[in-house]
Amino acid sequence: MFGLDTPLTILLLVCLLAVVAFEFINGFHDTANAVATVIYTHTLKPHVAVILSGILNFTGVLVGGIAVAMGIVNLLPTEALVDQNIYHGLAMILALLLTAIIWNLGTWYFGIPCSSSHTLIGSIFGVGIAYMMLPGSHEIALNWKKVTDTGLSLLISPIFGFGLSFLLMLLLPRIIKNKKLYKEPVDKKAPPLWIRSILIFTCMSVSYSHGSNDGQKGVGLIMIILIGLVPIHFAIDHSKSPEKLLSSMQKIELCLNKVDTLKLSKDDKKTFILLHSKTDSIATNLKGVSTFNNLQGNKHFEIRKSILLISKKAESLVSNKKITLAGISEKDIATMKSEIKEIKEYTEYAPWEVKLIVSLSLGLGTMIGWRRIVVTIGEKIGKSHLTYAQGASAELIAASTITASTMLGLPVSTTHVLTSGVAGTMVAQHGKGNLQLKTIKNIAIAWLVTLPVTIILSGILFLLLRLLMN
Repeated sequence: MFGLDTPLTILLLVCLLAVVAFEFINGFHDTANAVATVIYTHTLKPHVAVILSGILNFTGVLVGGIAVAMGIVNLLPTEALVDQNIYHGLAMILALLLTAIIWNLGTWYFGIPCSSSHTLIGSIFGVGIAYMMLPGSHEIALNWKKVTDTGLSLLISPIFGFGLSFLLMLLLPRIIKNKKLYKEPVDKKAPPLWIRSILIFTCMSVSYSHGSNDGQKGVGLIMIILIGLVPIHFAIDHSKSPEKLLSSMQKIELCLNKVDTLKLSKDDKKTFILLHSKTDSIATNLKGVSTFNNLQGNKHFEIRKSILLISKKAESLVSNKKITLAGISEKDIATMKSEIKEIKEYTEYAPWEVKLIVSLSLGLGTMIGWRRIVVTIGEKIGKSHLTYAQGASAELIAASTITASTMLGLPVSTTHVLTSGVAGTMVAQHGKGNLQLKTIKNIAIAWLVTLPVTIILSGILFLLLRLLMN
């Protein structure tokens, strides 16, 4: 497969199966986030709810874009994956996958709504930090800007979930006066049609947004594996034209040639020289090449690195308003931004087969194993039973928060956003005394320990596997 020998092919398949397992577990681990409210309010029967949620998760992966997936890919610099010894890259991939699966399964078994996002991010951080400790390794094995953005996203989103759900539950009684909306279901009868419609809509929204955000994490993982193990086929998008890439590089070069380097700051001058170097490197590697299939050796990886570096440095250069004082016009800046966007498409992509594998894994996983965490969300966050208004409010805010994060390319925790939303509605309707502190404490502890535990576990596993695979 892909020109690999038999042992490497087997290991590649093991890694891909591990991602499928991670997304399958993610499905039944996080399904409760969407279906708990419709089940506990008797809006839908459990089997109908989980099937509907599975279909919407499947759809969310397929049509939700790849911004979050590329955020996951870019957390680890590609150099950390493509080693002289390909088994070292395998050690890194297996370590982060095994850690994510172990922690996800453990928290699911105990019915704790732990975040798959935290688990995955912690695993990536762990292998990145462990890589930095190796003799002769790069000093920086993590994209710290992406790490910071991701960390803030995971930290702030539950606060948004709690605060906005709290406010919505305070406003709703002033807008909708029907008291039935704010009472616990007293029997197993389905609520009135209009209430059912709202709850089904919010359930579908959370399911779709979960697929579009969490599903992309699986897409990102598979792309990390494919780029790391078979860069010849996946480091750059082979469906695109080398000639068009060269054309974009030439347009960027023309704009750069108008810059008066004497008017640049010391740092901008370094960036300017580096950009020229990398555009020349791409031009050299693509000379006489009509299709990326004709590239030899590690040129695929070299071109990928050059594109990533050019896009990052050029964006930094044109974002500095002082650059216009060095002779480059606003029109040239607009041209550069447009061409940067074009060249990014050569590295920021995912084959449809990858999306399909992940969407099937997440969708099928959604239909299994939901009961443990449904009980936690429906019964153990608050001392009172979940009401129609609480369920709809928490899910509406969760879906909105996750969708906004997906559009920004940021991974968030569906689990934490929704559970904090449910807690917010409980406090708004009955006061803080309505929270079951034991459950909140367990969730908070899981939230706090997930990152350190997964960082340490994945780092240790990486070092052990690398030692074994030497």
